[in-house]
Order: sequence, then C-alpha cells, then structure tokens
Amino acid sequence: MSTPVDRRTVLKGSLVLAFSLMGPHALGAAPRPGGLPRSLRAHPRLDAWLEISADGVVTLKTGKVELGQGVLTALGQICADELDVDFSRLTLVSGDTVRSPDEGTTAGSMSMPESGTAVRHAAAEARALLLEMAGQHLGVKASRLRVKDGLITAPGGRSVTYWSLMGGKSLNREATGTVSPKPPGERRYIGRPVPRVDLPAKVMGEPVFVQDFRSDTLVHGRVVRAPSPGASLVEVDTARVEGLPGVLKVVRDGDFLAVIATREWLAIKAAASLAETARWREQEALPVDVHAWLLEQPTQDTVIEDTPRPTDEASARTVEARYRRPYQMHGAIGPSCAVAEWDGDVLTVHSHSQSIFDTTEAIARMLRLPTDKVHGRHLQGSGCYGHNGADDAAADAALLAHALPGRAVRVQWSREDEHACEPYGSAMVMKVRAGVSDRGDVLDWDYELWSMPHGTRPGGNPGNLLAGRSRASPFRMPVPRNGGPPSYAADRNAIPLYAFPGRKVTTHFVPRMPLRVSSMRALGAYGNVFAIESFMDELAHAAGADPVDFRLRQLQDARARAVILKAAERFGWSPAPRPPGRGRGIGFARYKNLASYCAVCVEVSVDPKTRAVRVLRAVLAADAGEVVNPDGLVNQLEGGLIQSLSWSLKEAVRYDARRVLSRDWSTYPILTFSEVPPVDVALIDRPGEPFLGAGEAAQGPTAAALANAVFDATGVRVRDLPLTPERLAASGKQG
Repeated sequence: MSTPVDRRTVLKGSLVLAFSLMGPHALGAAPRPGGLPRSLRAHPRLDAWLEISADGVVTLKTGKVELGQGVLTALGQICADELDVDFSRLTLVSGDTVRSPDEGTTAGSMSMPESGTAVRHAAAEARALLLEMAGQHLGVKASRLRVKDGLITAPGGRSVTYWSLMGGKSLNREATGTVSPKPPGERRYIGRPVPRVDLPAKVMGEPVFVQDFRSDTLVHGRVVRAPSPGASLVEVDTARVEGLPGVLKVVRDGDFLAVIATREWLAIKAAASLAETARWREQEALPVDVHAWLLEQPTQDTVIEDTPRPTDEASARTVEARYRRPYQMHGAIGPSCAVAEWDGDVLTVHSHSQSIFDTTEAIARMLRLPTDKVHGRHLQGSGCYGHNGADDAAADAALLAHALPGRAVRVQWSREDEHACEPYGSAMVMKVRAGVSDRGDVLDWDYELWSMPHGTRPGGNPGNLLAGRSRASPFRMPVPRNGGPPSYAADRNAIPLYAFPGRKVTTHFVPRMPLRVSSMRALGAYGNVFAIESFMDELAHAAGADPVDFRLRQLQDARARAVILKAAERFGWSPAPRPPGRGRGIGFARYKNLASYCAVCVEVSVDPKTRAVRVLRAVLAADAGEVVNPDGLVNQLEGGLIQSLSWSLKEAVRYDARRVLSRDWSTYPILTFSEVPPVDVALIDRPGEPFLGAGEAAQGPTAAALANAVFDATGVRVRDLPLTPERLAASGKQG
C-alpha cells in the first residue's frame, strides 16, 4: 500500500493545476496528521467510492452496512453536500465484496467516524476534479465556477454537467488529502433530518430483508443443531429422511447435519425427522455460577492504567463494592438467515452479516475456495447489533450450496436456533475500591474486572464459524484475544473519565468460554459503565452530596460537564423529596473515552409489594460531535436506551450444567411495548467537529441511571444485573 506522500506524487499535470485554482474552500492548509482518513487511505481511488453515470445517476459505495441505524442516509447526506448534487440523485451500494470498498466490520460506533469521514473527503476531491475538468472545458478558472445539483455554471451562463464531463468514465484518480471539505455554513443537507432511505420499503412491507430474499432456483436448507455446547454426533439414520417427499439431499459432514428440500416446510419436517434419530454425546461442562467460575480461572492480567497519586494525603476512609453482569443474548427479532448459490465457479452469499468481507473470506477458507470466488452481498436483517447468528447462517448456506451446485440454498434459523446457538454477550465481574477525602472526593481509584472475550467474529477464520468447527476435518477456533487501546474490548470504558488523582485499572481476561461469547452492543462498556457510575452514586450518597454535583466536581472535561448539565436541566433534576416508591438516577460516560458523550436521567417507581420496577420517563443528553442527521441520531440514542433498559431489567441467559434453557421469549423475556417509557433526547451539535459515533453510547449510562434510580426509590442497592423483582427483594433482605 502506498503512503499518502506517494499518492500525492501520482497526480500530475491538470489535476495539480486544478488544486491551485479552486479558491479558499477547496485548499486545506496542510494535510491532517496521518494524511487521509483511514478508510480512504486503505482505498484511495475515488472510483472505489463514487460512480457518475452518463444518465446523471451518482452511485455512492460504502463498505459499511445498514442495520437499521440509518447510516446509508447519513452517508448520502455527506456525499450530496460535498459533491453538490441533490440527495435524490444518489443511489447507494453497501457491503458488496465486489463493488464496495472493504471498510471492515460495521461495529463500534465507527461508521460515521470512518466511512463518513472518508466519504466527505472522497466527495470533496471528486468535486475538485470535476471543477478542474469543467474549467478546461469552458475556458474559465475553476474558482469562478458554481455548482448546483451537478450542473457547473460559468459567469455568463455557459454550463456543463458532471455526467457529460465524465461520459460514463470512472474517476480514475487517487485521493490526495489536500482538498478541504466545505465549511459548515455552505452545507445543504448536513444537520437536517433527511428522511431515511431504508424506511419506505420496510413500512410498505416490501421484501428488503434477507429473510425475504427469493431466487428462481431457490431451495431450503435446515441444520440439525447439537443439543448442547460441545456435543458430538455419534450416529444418525440418514436413509430414513433421504426418501421423504421433496428432500433433495441430506448432508452430514462430521458433526454438521442438515437437509435440503424443495419447500421450507418440507425441510423443517425432514430436519425434525433427522433430529429424532440423531444420537449425540453430551457433557456436563457449564458452570452453574459463571461469576464464581470467572474468579477461579487462570487469567491474562493487564494493568491498563496505573497513575500514582502525586500527594500523600491520607484517605479518610475506603469504600468498595462488587458488580456483576450475566450472559445476555442479542435476541434478534428476525432469526438469522442466509441464501447461497454455487454455480461451479463462483459462490454468491447473501447475508445480513455486519462483517460481510471477513465472513466471506472465512467461508472461502472453509470451502477451500479462492477468496475472489466467493461474492458476499449484504442484505438487511430484521434486527441485530453485534455478532449474532448471521455469520453462522451464511456459513451453513454456503456449505449446503456447495453440496448442491446450481441451486440457491436458503437457510433460515429457528427461534430456538437463534436463542441457543448465537454468541452471547460475556458475563463479567467488576470490583472497585476508592480511598476518599474528608469531603468524600476520590483520592485513589482501584478498579478490577474479570471477563471472557467480547470478540470472536469470523475475522476471515473458519474456526470462528459453527459450520467450520463442526466438519469432519474441523477448523480449530483461534484462541480469543482481548482488544487493546484506545477502544479496548472487555475493558472498554474501564478507565474512568473522571480526574481522580490516583488511578489503577486492571483487566483479568479469561480466554475460556463455557458458552460461546462475542461482540454485543457496547462490548464491555455496558458492564463497566454500570459499575463505575453505580459506584459514583454510592460515593455521592456516602459523602452526602447530590449525585450530579458530585460528578461535576470530579470532572475536568468541559464537554462532559456540558452533557451532564444538559441532561439534568432537561430532566428537571431537583433535590426536592420524591413520593414514596419513586426515585431518580443519573449515569454518564464518554463511550470508549473517545466517542460520544452521553448522560441519562431516569425516573422510576417500585411497587412496594411485588418489587417490580417501572421506568416512568427518561431523558438523554448527548454530544456526538457534528450532527449529520439529528432525527437518525435521536433514534439511535433512544433505541440504545430502550435496549439497555431491557437488558438491565429482564435479560439473562438461563442454563444448567449441560444445556442452554433460554430457547424462546418466555424463557428469555425482553421489554414489551407497554413497558417502554417516554424518552426525551437533547443533542449538543458541534458543527465542524469530528463525527464521534453514537450507536453504543447509551447502554452503560442507562443501566447505571436505572440502578441509581432504584436505590433512590427504595434505599436498596442492587449490584447484579438484571434488576429483577426477585433480586431487588433479596438485596433488601440482605440490608
């Protein structure tokens, strides 16, 4: 890969001249440190991002994918502004391994910081190139030209369009990093609530989800799942099923067992018949108390921060507590699905994977095909943030399609498949101890966490796919690793943003996984922020201080303070007494300590008899840097808050020593519509500042605000998630 300096030397002649003619809004001072944005540095050719066809259609290509977060709309807004075309002129290509730039996984609240910034710079450079071409065509300096919806006009009225200039040719140039995007005052779409491009088809019931995808050659596959983690298939009577009506093929490859049939219901019945005759060897290998198990395991220990206190003031006293989060599942509303077709040369895989490039690479390796012979196409799935069953369903479909050339094989997981086989969010234990001054302020902060992995996505490795590990010649699952700075994984947000004089944070990472775990929205930040912000509330109460004031006096970050003050003001935070059984709480974090700032205030009521918690209202304030689409951002934050309430009030995977017991919605309840509170979101827009990403900002602060509100209502501190009535009653009895 060439460096930014190498790329700048590639562009000679007229393009270099163009950059000298484009006026004050085109020329930047010096390139930013590090040169081009990361995604654009990896894919510097402008035609990797943009196509301008002769009929006036502008195609924007991105490696990030739509998960319901509205990212394609926001990226289109950025492109339309920088390129000076109407938003309606755009078409978008997303997550296509042949046509899109590989931008990695759509995760970590990084779509806007990565793809958004890349699109902004690519479009700005494309506009500069087109103006230079127009200047030559019209015989006018580029700085004197004006653009509106791709129509370039010179003084006197002569004009030319982008598409006539391009004539169907590609933007065969590399980005240089020397063209500055427009200043905020010249933008037309950014900062405005443009309607989302993905919603009309969904609202009208059009077949936009991968679950809806059909092909003329479509057949249906169903996989017979192992009844418990680690079970191996001893024997099965395949002959009994192979003769059933509509059955095209039974596929057994080691522990992988599946059937392909002409119709979905026939496949379901055939799979059930296979399951009846299958005999599995199981083992009792699951720790019933996973938190006790975590503390007993060998760990990889890393001190991620160790800042000794510069003063020798003695602590007035020490406060300590322990917090826990359970295994939790994604619980995607639409179970995972994929469609794959092998024509003998190329395998095409339609999947709702968030890591479509890495997943297709893993599938290629699983089937021992060249990577360029597997074409991954992202189609939206009905509900997921994180690593659910999408990648495994894609591998299932690919394996079956490879066994039946010429037919498109659709694999639809059942609800039980999704609940029992998807990778869960990791269980965690967090311990915190603080030495405080006479005033109650923190002098020394000591934080430890124990966690299993939060990242076992395919990553190009078939050992991370269920099908890959199940074959007769299995691929070994790689030993999971914990993510490092600055974003971290298990220890995401474990370093507090507060300006404590002495700080030590230690990660005890456990690579073993009794139950399969991976990325779930916010990774370790959900548990870490819950623990840190619950403990801050405990410290505030111990000091006799208002929880908002206590946080503010420990903070030096002006934007953090502004978010907390905005949330408290919007909520109407007051020291006035609450009615019996009513309470209010606050939680705050800057996601990953480098993304969006988020503060959440909630009001709850707790039934004195049943101990049931009801959230009456919630207020969220956020600073996500420059806001592209305020409506989309509000939706992201509000949705994150509601999801976190569901996690924090209800969700925990149930299992015994052998099997997962949470196999449907009755055994894994989630928040219902009637339990969702009114949510008020306040945004602090900062035009000209970097995009910070907000998809995972609300999870941790919401959990802490909820726990703090429950304490305020009852005087009972619950340190274990979820905050069920049974747990609240038990904590009250313990005092």
